[in-house]
Amino acid sequence: MRKVIVGAFISMDGVMQAPGGPEEDPTGGFAYGGWVAPYADTDPVFGAEVGKLFDQPFDLLLGRRTYDIFAAHWPYAEGGPYDDIAKTFNRITKYVATRKGAHLTWKGSVALRDGAKDVAKLKQEDGPALVTQGSTELVHALLAAGLVDEIRVFMFPVLLGRGKRLFDETGEPRAFKLAHSAVSPNGLIHAAYVRDGEVQTATVGGAAEPSPAELARREKLRREG
Repeated sequence: MRKVIVGAFISMDGVMQAPGGPEEDPTGGFAYGGWVAPYADTDPVFGAEVGKLFDQPFDLLLGRRTYDIFAAHWPYAEGGPYDDIAKTFNRITKYVATRKGAHLTWKGSVALRDGAKDVAKLKQEDGPALVTQGSTELVHALLAAGLVDEIRVFMFPVLLGRGKRLFDETGEPRAFKLAHSAVSPNGLIHAAYVRDGEVQTATVGGAAEPSPAELARREKLRREG
């Protein structure tokens, strides 16, 4: 059975839009494209942790917009500063969630016409992990369908205020536990979370008898909806 791993570069306020460059995705007037770049080439923790993500056997799982960005870059990036990643991306299979019938030009690309349903089928097969990059809408669909096994976030010490975010209100409630973490002197945090069953709830401090004021507060909430 294959795992689905969400790999995401995020700001402190959860924005993941256009980390790689100013022209990557200016949708919605996003003005901070390339916000990861000041760290990418110099931060040792970032390089080491990204290397761990891509050192394991994996295939890419992409939304159509991210696929177009990658297909316009990585096939031409071998021999450059990220030669190892370029060679890996160019060699492996790229599964692309797209409802359009457009031709996928990047070698090794496979179209998924119904993202979440097709990923659910892929998960039942034997094979390497399916790793997302970018692809906000696809990630939201996978989280809503309960298909995500692991989330690896690279959080950078910036606030962006607006932009496409890793999480929205459609995600299925799930508990996760921390499997690995690393912190850079520059303030970058990498954390890998794996699924850990259902969300558990309890009362902080135990189930003490509620005070009259607490009972009144609850009744007020019920009345006001």
